[in-house]
Amino acid sequence: MRPAENSCPVKLRHAVTCFIATGLFFMLLPGTFLGVWNLISISSRHALENLSPAWLQAHGHAQIFGWIGTFVLGIGFYSLSKMGDLPPNAISRAWLCYGLWTAGVTLRWIANVTAWEWRVALPVSALLELAGFLVFFRTVSGHKNPAESPKKPRAPWMVLVVGGSLGFLLTLLLNVAAASDAAWRGTGPAIAHGIDQRMLFVPAWAFLVPTVWGFNARWLPLFIGLREPNGRLLRIACGGAFAGVSAALLGYPLIASVFVLASIASATSGLRVFETAVRAPRKTGMDRSLAVFIRAAYVWLAVAGCLTAWAAIADHAGGIWGASRHALTVGFLAAMVFAIGQKVLPSICGTRTLFSERVMFSSIVLLNLGCALRVCSEIPAYEGFAEQAWQVLPVSAVTELTAVTLFAANLLFTFAPVSFRHSRLQERIS
Repeated sequence: MRPAENSCPVKLRHAVTCFIATGLFFMLLPGTFLGVWNLISISSRHALENLSPAWLQAHGHAQIFGWIGTFVLGIGFYSLSKMGDLPPNAISRAWLCYGLWTAGVTLRWIANVTAWEWRVALPVSALLELAGFLVFFRTVSGHKNPAESPKKPRAPWMVLVVGGSLGFLLTLLLNVAAASDAAWRGTGPAIAHGIDQRMLFVPAWAFLVPTVWGFNARWLPLFIGLREPNGRLLRIACGGAFAGVSAALLGYPLIASVFVLASIASATSGLRVFETAVRAPRKTGMDRSLAVFIRAAYVWLAVAGCLTAWAAIADHAGGIWGASRHALTVGFLAAMVFAIGQKVLPSICGTRTLFSERVMFSSIVLLNLGCALRVCSEIPAYEGFAEQAWQVLPVSAVTELTAVTLFAANLLFTFAPVSFRHSRLQERIS
């Protein structure tokens, strides 16, 4: 039995690496590449209405579920190896979750882009994603750490991650309902605009943002030397985010934006993001710039909250809503994955050294530049304030595509065998 026990973490790491590599694929091709294509098409026509809403939703679904959702599932299974003895079926469940999840995300993307058997494919894809998550949720929630005292209160980061997991479940349940509604009505392979507009709040503020706050509460004191987070403020932030989601689902976007702004302020203060470091950070690369990029991401989060409030009051053509979502998904979420991921993901996948710190630095700089170009040009272009802004949108798209390509290639080379990573190719790039 001892060899089998020793091999369990290695086999689980193989599954986790597959989750991460698949997330990179969804980020790069179905997600970003299709997003660039969509934006170039919109810019050439100077209008959003002529582009298929199904294609827009295919891009968003691949980014939120295919990229970040797959990352979260993989990291969640990895966390089992840090919680004491592995459950006997953890590895088989990880692969079952992977199969169900990737099949669901892929089928959804195909249905949106090609309209192939979409009345069946849409609800089936949503059910597959839900089934994959339930396998993950049952495995992680059913595992107890034998070293953990049952009377000890949960750390703030765990409260946020649990809240984000419940938000993930809510997102998937609503996705099943919306996909089934579209199939029943037969209106096309896209969720109705009104329903989709309300539902976009759910993955953003009930799942993605609280989960990132939880990971930040766990890792920022370690990586940039901040004081331990204020648990009370973080719990208030999580509650405010869920209150905003509830208001959005009820059709009150302005009230939702007020809750969102309050939760951003509470989380930023609770995490002590803009406070001076009190200890030396762990030395693992990019130490001088990491704190700058993380704080820049929280500036983008504040920008996203302000734009959300503005959009609820004054948006007419989708430009302000689009800019607010882009500031959130790219400026905050993607930038945080780029910044923290370059420290965490190599270790999760069994590698200690990043392939190239210079490439990672370049990718984060380009990502922030592309996001700035997009947010600053989308509002004047879509809302009709400045015709010249349409010419900037494709530049922002190509800049962001370059950034995610560098990020994905850097991580894939990092996961490659050591002999390959230390070849001449690394010497040329570094």
